[in-house]
Amino acid sequence: MRKKNIFLSFFVLLGCLINTVSAQSPTTPAATAVKFVQGDVTSIGGGKIVLQTKDGSIDVELSEKTEFKRVLPENPSLKTAVGASLAELGVGDKLIVTGNLSADKRSIPAKAVYLMRQSDIAQKQNKERAEWQTRGITGRVAAVNPQTKEVTVSQRGIAGEKQTVVALKENANFRRYAEGSVDYNEAKTSSFDEIKVGDSIRALGDKSEDGATVKAERIVTGAFQTVGGAITAIDAAKGEITITNFQTKKPMTIVVGKNSVLKQFPAEMAQRMMQLQTGGAPGQGAVRPPQAAPPVAPGQNPNRMGQGGGMRGGAAGNIDDMLDRFKDISIADLKVGDMIAVSSTKNADAERVNAIKLLSGVEPFIKAQQQQPAGRPRGGQDSGFSIPGLEGSGFP
Repeated sequence: MRKKNIFLSFFVLLGCLINTVSAQSPTTPAATAVKFVQGDVTSIGGGKIVLQTKDGSIDVELSEKTEFKRVLPENPSLKTAVGASLAELGVGDKLIVTGNLSADKRSIPAKAVYLMRQSDIAQKQNKERAEWQTRGITGRVAAVNPQTKEVTVSQRGIAGEKQTVVALKENANFRRYAEGSVDYNEAKTSSFDEIKVGDSIRALGDKSEDGATVKAERIVTGAFQTVGGAITAIDAAKGEITITNFQTKKPMTIVVGKNSVLKQFPAEMAQRMMQLQTGGAPGQGAVRPPQAAPPVAPGQNPNRMGQGGGMRGGAAGNIDDMLDRFKDISIADLKVGDMIAVSSTKNADAERVNAIKLLSGVEPFIKAQQQQPAGRPRGGQDSGFSIPGLEGSGFP
């Protein structure tokens, strides 16, 4: 799960490099126009590199004139690329190759090979995670102040809820997940004005000593939701699950993709946590509002972060780390009648969503939510209902 959830996509970095290469490449006639291919190395030998691209396998033909350059993930630019050699390449490394692509698009005589090594990418990922653990927060937007350009972020943990005020550094960077998309590569450049109450938010910046404020340099937002209900049909071949949404009473299709995270909520833990939320035994009525988080001890980090790309976390309980430890499941482990909950981005199609995270074993939470009085969404938000592990951020 954690490897999937890195903040900075290295295909985005490679895309930046393509733009740089394009800008510096001379214009040539259409018949001999320089082409670019990118992908992952699957084999090396016999004077060629086999590259797996989004369009299939391509043979990268090498010669003594082929130039090799190593690009560092921290700064994917031709100006900072350093000299490299074929010996530095390994299976799994990411490449951009320039040359004249063959007519059948099966081979390309390489003029230049720009590589990002797996070890460099892993080092960058670890650095990102460490930074977000210490300088990042994740939660839900509780209030937006257009006059002061500040956002109040609610962070819910196992032990309660806390609020953090996020202010902006000069030239702060904003990104927002596209409607209906769970792919950060498709996130759009955004602005403060697009942040809405109820959004999920991640902010990276300088925290005050008491953790009550953050001066942010990076902000990522998205309109996420949590839906749930009983499974009525499963199409494993298509990766689709049909449920009856317990809130709308209508059918909904859940699309499970290769990056979707599927977990089993332990039955005993689900029962205990539901009782903590309701303040008593199962069936005692509406979900109780969260209690205030306990005071932070001197020297204690009030926003202990999870991994998962270094950008998640929850107040007083680290729910995301808890979720990481749950049992991994697949569609094959589910059956008709099971109750599941899913986090997804909001979109215009209320009958079909793409799953970011899917939890089975959530029947106690759904039953407790069903007992809430009609028309009283929890916390006054319309973002769905509350499931520990799904409500913290919604982010992939």
